[in-house]
Formats: sequence, C-alpha cells, structure tokens
Amino acid sequence: MPVSADLAKLLDKEYQDKSLEELVNAPVAALAGVSERAAEHIKDALGVKTIGELGRSPYFRAARAIADLADSK
Repeated sequence: MPVSADLAKLLDKEYQDKSLEELVNAPVAALAGVSERAAEHIKDALGVKTIGELGRSPYFRAARAIADLADSK
C-alpha cells in the first residue's frame, strides 16, 4: 500500500521536492529549524551527519521511546 506524507513543513525549501532516498542522505541542516551551526554541533557530539543517521540514532530512538511511553500514561 503506497504511503504519502506532506514533508514540506519539516524541510528547508530547497529540500521539499526531494525523494525519500535523497532526504535520508541529506544533511541534518535540511530539516526546518536546524541551522548549519546546530547541525555541526550534532555532528561533533554524536557523529551524525545525515537525516537518516539522525533518525536511526540509538540516542534519539531511546529518547523517542521514553517520551512515547511517558505520553501514553
């Protein structure tokens, strides 16, 4: 079953028409609200350079799981 989503609000304008494959390999700074400087800090702290790496990061996955569990109470 095909899935679609409007990702425009989540991305900087230059990335809004990219494919998911392109987005997963895009720099973290492609996310709306993440500056180049913030992306550099993320890279320095966690070694994360792309949106895909950020989404698959064990730190972010753990934080998301904890937040979801807390929200479900």
